Amino acid sequence: MELDLTPKVAKEIYGGDGGAYYAWSPIELPMLREGNIGAGKLSLVKNGFALPRYSDSAKVAYVLQGSGVAGIILPEKEEKVLAIKKGDAIALPFGVVTWWYNKEDSDLVVLFLGDTSKAHKSGSFTDFFLTGTNGIFTGFSTEFVGRAWDLDESVVKTLVGSQKGNGIVKLDPSLKMPEPKKEHYNGMVLNCEEAPLDVDIKNGGKVVVLNTKNLPLVGEVGLGADLVRLDGKAMCSPGFSCDSALQVTYIVRGSGRVQVVGVDGKRVLETTIKAGDLFIVPRFFVVSKIANDEGMDWFSIITTPNPIFTHLAGRTSVWKALSPEVLQASFNVPPQVEEKFTSKRKAEEIFFPPPN
Repeated sequence: MELDLTPKVAKEIYGGDGGAYYAWSPIELPMLREGNIGAGKLSLVKNGFALPRYSDSAKVAYVLQGSGVAGIILPEKEEKVLAIKKGDAIALPFGVVTWWYNKEDSDLVVLFLGDTSKAHKSGSFTDFFLTGTNGIFTGFSTEFVGRAWDLDESVVKTLVGSQKGNGIVKLDPSLKMPEPKKEHYNGMVLNCEEAPLDVDIKNGGKVVVLNTKNLPLVGEVGLGADLVRLDGKAMCSPGFSCDSALQVTYIVRGSGRVQVVGVDGKRVLETTIKAGDLFIVPRFFVVSKIANDEGMDWFSIITTPNPIFTHLAGRTSVWKALSPEVLQASFNVPPQVEEKFTSKRKAEEIFFPPPN
């Protein structure tokens, strides 16, 4: 059976006045199931509130748009209330309870990518809500809730039955929510648009890599991530993950073209990608992208906390390391052709500016 790597957009799963939750289906994007990867997106309007929940999967959250407040409770820890904004990446290990709130006029949009190898459904996240019409309280009898929290029956009925929303609600503007604390931000969040650049090539592109050094919690999540900003008409070198990791890519801004080459030199994907698309590159497959005029940004997770990539073009490519004789024999070309091949791309590393 041929691999279907066609990029897909998310579809709404549930929502209401406060916003909506979208997800990518492993039926439409089979590589999600094969790679044990989940992908979803939360969008909150002003005063939208995503009710407290925990998930069956470890995730990385990335703020695509807007600003807001996130509540995060690590197992047996105090609640951390974070001010979040566009470009923020947050590692969410197993057992974390989260809530999300937007008090601003513009929508707050958060992307979630994560590992579903221990999830109920491979390729999908399952959230367990603490409150609401599908919250865990609704499943227990009045007797059990009353005894567990030492409450009268009337209080239990009020507690369980008052919230008529499901997953996402819209709060009254007069309701005061917790204020973020600056000290909670450190060690929990990395803003990929403001962090020191790992790669910066003039007219080529920029990269910020999320790993255990700049955000230690990703070690608990078991994933690495990066934000890549490719300049207009620039190219990202063909490359592959050499530590057997899958690469899951969400196009944040702009558009461009992508090619993926797999086993036996077969091109398995050639298409145009645009903002909102998600696609997955299988293990050891080689991928390359070229941005359109406006440039292209993407956020990726890699299924290892400290990923290693091999690039096939540029100053650091594997071709530069191979001896001339091996290259001549491998390509079956004379020395002058081999010399032209290896003498190019001495300055650039992984991004190539557009030709003059």
